[in-house]
Amino acid sequence: MNSRRQFLKISSLSAAGLIFGGSLLDAFASNLVKTNPSHFKGPFDFTRTPTYCEVCFWKCAGWVYKDENGRIKKIIGNNDDPNCNGRFCPRGTGGVGMYNDEDRLKTPLIRTEERGKQTFREATWDEAFDYIAKKLTKVKDEYGPESLALFSHGSGGKYFGKVLKGLGSNNIAAPSYAQCRGPREVAFIATYGQGVNSPENTDIRDTKCLVLIGSHIGENMHNGQVQEMSDAIDKGATIITVDPRFSTAASKSKFWLPIKPSTDIALLLTWMNVIINEELYDKDYVQRYCYGFEQLKQHVQQYTPEWAYGVTTLKPQQIRETARAMADAAPAVIVHPGRHVTWYGDDTQRIRAVAILNALLGSWGRRGGFYNPEKASVPHYKLPKFPKPNKSWREALGGKYNLADLALASGLCDASMPTPELGHQIKAWIVNGTNLINTLPDQANTLKAIQALDLIAVVDTMPMEITGYADVVLPECTYLERYDSLRVSQGREPSIALRMPAVEPKYNTKPAYWMARELAKKLDLLDYFPFENLEDEIDWELQQVGTSLEEMQRIGVKRIKREVDDLYFAKDEDVEFNTNTGKIELYSTALADEGFEPMPVFVQHPEPQEGYYRLIYGRAPMHTFSRTANNPNLTDLMDENTVWVNPKVAKEWGLKNDQYVYLENQDGIISDFSIKVRVTERIRFDSVYMVHGFGHADKRMKRCFGKGASDTQLITNVMTDPIMGGTGMRGNFVTFRFDNKKEA
Repeated sequence: MNSRRQFLKISSLSAAGLIFGGSLLDAFASNLVKTNPSHFKGPFDFTRTPTYCEVCFWKCAGWVYKDENGRIKKIIGNNDDPNCNGRFCPRGTGGVGMYNDEDRLKTPLIRTEERGKQTFREATWDEAFDYIAKKLTKVKDEYGPESLALFSHGSGGKYFGKVLKGLGSNNIAAPSYAQCRGPREVAFIATYGQGVNSPENTDIRDTKCLVLIGSHIGENMHNGQVQEMSDAIDKGATIITVDPRFSTAASKSKFWLPIKPSTDIALLLTWMNVIINEELYDKDYVQRYCYGFEQLKQHVQQYTPEWAYGVTTLKPQQIRETARAMADAAPAVIVHPGRHVTWYGDDTQRIRAVAILNALLGSWGRRGGFYNPEKASVPHYKLPKFPKPNKSWREALGGKYNLADLALASGLCDASMPTPELGHQIKAWIVNGTNLINTLPDQANTLKAIQALDLIAVVDTMPMEITGYADVVLPECTYLERYDSLRVSQGREPSIALRMPAVEPKYNTKPAYWMARELAKKLDLLDYFPFENLEDEIDWELQQVGTSLEEMQRIGVKRIKREVDDLYFAKDEDVEFNTNTGKIELYSTALADEGFEPMPVFVQHPEPQEGYYRLIYGRAPMHTFSRTANNPNLTDLMDENTVWVNPKVAKEWGLKNDQYVYLENQDGIISDFSIKVRVTERIRFDSVYMVHGFGHADKRMKRCFGKGASDTQLITNVMTDPIMGGTGMRGNFVTFRFDNKKEA
């Protein structure tokens, strides 16, 4: 391999080769990586339509190419899109597999036996909507609208959200908040008065030092960040990776710190100790912008590198050397906030430590640190006011988590079970594009909640585990077959992108907008859907910003110039932050007011008992959670996960490479399916690692059924973040079994 840049190009090609076949790959390689679509020539006369990818939250804009017979042949990036710069990752180029998957849901289904038995009858769309509307009305009349909930991960959530709000409920949750990024947002809001949102406002392109603490750039395939990290490496940036596993990012790093799991706060506090005591912090920045420095200085004195050695297993010299490397690069330094940050239950405090460390280094609002993002202002058609809910989602959770700024999926799940402690019980779910059984931790708890419901309606493209428990299944067409609302992304410059159908929907599938509007008709809520077709609404919105649907169909992406040149703080600029003090709060008054520690404190977490190992899970560049596990293009790249085992542990157990084992967790839960062993020095001896999203138990997904093991099944110990309700999932431990028979 010639260079890191060549590595990036090859990774972006990997799935595309599956679509065209190896004989054509060389001929089209340069086009697939960086293409001027107007000059593209191939074996057919291609036509193209704009889209943005639905395979992950990055939503890269691209072009869908068809042959002369109207068949989809490939998907590539749009050169004008700042999210992808014309390059798609393996998931994006493999998105056509979603469209071609013969295991797709094909027509509406209504359950005929008890939940979970996978017994359904085919139904008409009108029957399905009648069923859902009658059940929703009955639940609303008997228990109140606050007993309705929507769980959503994907574009359709906006449309079903209108239905729910029209009925008088604001119980609308995305699992990505409580199960992924919520602690990060709360921590940065408590520190800077604003979150980092998506895509994150990290200026990796110009950074001189990037610190990744449990953030797996290159495996999570956050497209723009992968490209910018590659550029930063080529320009000589220092990469520091803190991870108990030698990840892809670690392999590109100057420093790899194989930290003992659950001790990250200890390292972060110790870095602060070194930076403050050696006077390496940005004194002018801290004096001008920060509140609580003296309290912080006193607070971190106990956290010395020598103390941290006994906690983290990282040598004092390693800690000092990496702290100095950050300071040498400041302010062009990023201690990355991560994305999936729900680990040990003290996650808001851990990310608070990340935010504070960035402030000490002066990186917020500075080139090579965190830029000031801007988002296009796209007016929406004025709708009638939604009825004011009688109770909020917070009351469904007993009034806890006042600092959480979005509803918690795990909390609404808990509130679906009868309990005297909560203000009311959730009785009906609409689930859009999220496989809650493999998404929420503690599967037994999720299934118990589902069985207590009066209604569960599921909208999806695939027969996931959750569809087996639905009363009604609504088959959504894939993103290649529909319009969706405009993608309006934050970034260095604002941009909007269009998704339009490249082909007609296959089978008897429909777009989520059409479903939500038809359901709204049944519920007398049509006033919230004034446009009969989504494309008419999109055209109206585009005209408000000086363009049109016709223009966007031709260009796909429109960049909008920033109104003010304020990407970074100006020299000596006075800035007021949206916190109680108007400053960056090293000492958080908001946390103190809620009765929490105003500065992060290290707390020791439970250790695995003898013969057990901490379960660490992560991502693979060709898959997005469980939603792509059956994709015919992407399963060719990876069709099962493996369990990484340190050679020392493998020797103790007599484990060999490619041997299949079962995993049993600390609560006696044994994986339904076996998983292949990978013996490697790339994982610490006290931990094992596996990729999330495998071990599917639904036989209707023929490619992924029974392939690998499900980490979610083994996550039964959930450590709830007391500040915002995030679900810490890395306090689970597993051992090895050579069969999955329950012991008598």
